[in-house]
Amino acid sequence: MTTMSSEPEKNLAADQMNFLFFIFKWRKVLIIISLIAAVISAGVSLLIPNKYEATVIMFPTSTNTVSKALISTTWGGDEDINEFGEEEQAEQMLQILNSTEIRSRVIERFNLMEHYDIDPDSKYKYTSLFKEYNSNISFSRTEYMAVEITVIDKDPQIAADIANEIANLYDTVKNNLQKQRTIEGFLIVQSTYQELQAEIQWKEDSLTSLRKYGIHDYESQAERLNEAWAREIGKGNMQAAKIIEDKLDTLAKYGSAYVSLRDALEYEKKMLTEMRAKYEEAKVDAEQVIPQKFVVDHAMKPEKKAYPVRWLIVVISTFATFFVTVIGIILVENYKKFKRLSS
Repeated sequence: MTTMSSEPEKNLAADQMNFLFFIFKWRKVLIIISLIAAVISAGVSLLIPNKYEATVIMFPTSTNTVSKALISTTWGGDEDINEFGEEEQAEQMLQILNSTEIRSRVIERFNLMEHYDIDPDSKYKYTSLFKEYNSNISFSRTEYMAVEITVIDKDPQIAADIANEIANLYDTVKNNLQKQRTIEGFLIVQSTYQELQAEIQWKEDSLTSLRKYGIHDYESQAERLNEAWAREIGKGNMQAAKIIEDKLDTLAKYGSAYVSLRDALEYEKKMLTEMRAKYEEAKVDAEQVIPQKFVVDHAMKPEKKAYPVRWLIVVISTFATFFVTVIGIILVENYKKFKRLSS
């Protein structure tokens, strides 16, 4: 049992010694090639332009409209204008930040076609431009449901300016998207509100016309006139009874119209009160805007480069060259052994 377990250990130790001997044997070649790789990679890394990273961190809001947050009674006051958005709002924010409109505005504002040294006469200029844009500008969600805008550029000030501009454009683009609906919604509510006002005014004018016939309160007037008519009949005062009968006839002729108009007017005035609240909310949403984000950190001009990390490039290149050289020598050595055995 002991013999069987120690045999692999002896083989492993032998292999390690052979490998160390192999390294020692080829140490000069390995050192020279590794040094050459280090020098070349250092030179190449110096040719890579410095790039600077600027970031903006912001939270989405939970409220999209002014009325819902400030003046709406419909929502029961549950909306808080200062409340941060959650996962859904963060995903919506990312979608808008990745929109074509924001990308187009940033490209135009900073003349990125020229800034990225893209040939304007190239057949695939926009493909190259968008690829460069996407490689230098990215958006991500943090673990705390904030959204991070990251911009990498060879000019530190432009990196910060682009990041801050994108944050500002988020408000503009989102408000514009919402304006398209809120203005249409306001026009619909305004039309309904004005139609209801006109209908109420017509009914009030009609009631005013009926009042010229002495109709002011149908139920109480009918009750009093009937009592008066019966009283005058009881007294035998037929002349007075005839006058009251004429009034009752007038009341009977226009009374039903009066009651219908009065009841409809009362109902429509209640509707107008509710519609006025909706009208005011829709008007505020159509005319006013509120910020759609909370900016935690604005982008500052970075003082230190983010890329390239030259020492890391040199280390990785040197070690990679070392291992490739070792493998190459092993293959060559084995090939020579194979040829000797074959011959």
